[in-house]
Amino acid sequence: MKILKCFFIVIIVIFPLRAYLQENTFLKDFDDDLRGKYGLRIMFYNLENFYDTHNDSITLDDDFTSFGMKHWGREKYATKLNNTYKVIASVGGWEPPEIIGICEVENKWVVSEIANGTPLRKFNYKYIHYDSPDARGIDVALLYRPDKFTPIFHQPIRIVFPFDTVSKTRDVLYVRGLTTTKDTLHLFVNHFPSKYGGAMITIPKRNYVASILKSKVDSILMQSPSANIIIMGDFNDEPTDESLLKNLNAKCNISDVKSTDLYNLMCSIKNTEKIGSNKFREQWSLIDQIIVSASLAKNTKKWHVKNYRAYIFKAEYLLQTDETYMGVRTFRTYTGARYTGGYSDHLPVFMDLIYE
Repeated sequence: MKILKCFFIVIIVIFPLRAYLQENTFLKDFDDDLRGKYGLRIMFYNLENFYDTHNDSITLDDDFTSFGMKHWGREKYATKLNNTYKVIASVGGWEPPEIIGICEVENKWVVSEIANGTPLRKFNYKYIHYDSPDARGIDVALLYRPDKFTPIFHQPIRIVFPFDTVSKTRDVLYVRGLTTTKDTLHLFVNHFPSKYGGAMITIPKRNYVASILKSKVDSILMQSPSANIIIMGDFNDEPTDESLLKNLNAKCNISDVKSTDLYNLMCSIKNTEKIGSNKFREQWSLIDQIIVSASLAKNTKKWHVKNYRAYIFKAEYLLQTDETYMGVRTFRTYTGARYTGGYSDHLPVFMDLIYE
């Protein structure tokens, strides 16, 4: 009976998901094969204001309380948690992603709920989170499967703008760890300053964070020129914008990438996809990105990026008809002050790291 019960669960849960992903017109190139002993699927997802239901007196989270403008309560929180789990499981395919970078999460409690308060718990996810000084109380975090990745060091990189010491933003999260082959992997999770207040006015802030990130990357490459580095995040800039192309020096042309350079895996997507990872009014943008070191981009070592590209996970259930600006838009949790019960205003991005 136990065997039959388990088989029944596989039929109703796994098979429909696999069939759905294969038939989904937005996901024709989605690879849901098992990744084996060494493979790592690495995803990044902006969760769109994933707050708990309690008021924090030192952050601007009042809107996301039961008495706030969003009327954020336990039922909406539970829906958000379940939606987040559904996306993570879907991005993984046959097995959930090994490494997950997230942003717009309020605190460690919410991160722990994703890892332990959903069916993801059976994969024994661990997480790394630090409270940042962001005024709204939103942070970045990393979840990982300890059977595939073992952190050996991590720290938040605090951002202090020399030209605006009053303004606060999210930390950059740095994690150094070991793969199952005992190779070192350097991970950076980012959420660059937004364009709130004006795109042009906020350019210096994104440029500055990019320069801090570049200095950290350079220090790693100085010690180990062939280091395996993965930078992921919501950069609030596109691949060809100044912060990423010039200040971070993440190149878009693989032929221009030298041994100690960075390569932006999203550049090819920018030139070929009809939609990006986020839509503002009628305009899609590709602000959620994954950037890697030359060693991973050019297959100079055993570890490298599969197919030398990253992907936007654009499943149809994450989108809805855009009645105002035509086409489709992200199925959000909130549209302005109106609760819609969706997933996020961003689409997740992911890549596969393989060992050959």
